[in-house]
Amino acid sequence: MGFDAFDVALALVRSLKEPIAKIAVHDPALAGQLARARSSVPLNLREGRRRAGRDRLHHWRVAAGSTDEIVGALLTAEALDYVTRDDIAEPLALADRELAMCWRMTTK
Repeated sequence: MGFDAFDVALALVRSLKEPIAKIAVHDPALAGQLARARSSVPLNLREGRRRAGRDRLHHWRVAAGSTDEIVGALLTAEALDYVTRDDIAEPLALADRELAMCWRMTTK
């Protein structure tokens, strides 16, 4: 049985490898925060999948929050000229897709 939100989360994780490496050259703390948020998304999605009720929603909301944190970190890194818009275009698009999926999962 597939879990599309998890699949998109894994694609997001993969797409962040190079941006995180570029950010780490300038700001290791920001790169570390981005890396922690990156891992949080798929882990909370999978954990929430095995929970029920409000507990499930909590994990999916945490995944959404971590996804939005990724967006914030990427846009901050761009504003600081650590990365270009081209460097972060794919992860931003995947994050937008992930946020839409999380929204649908948490507002049924």
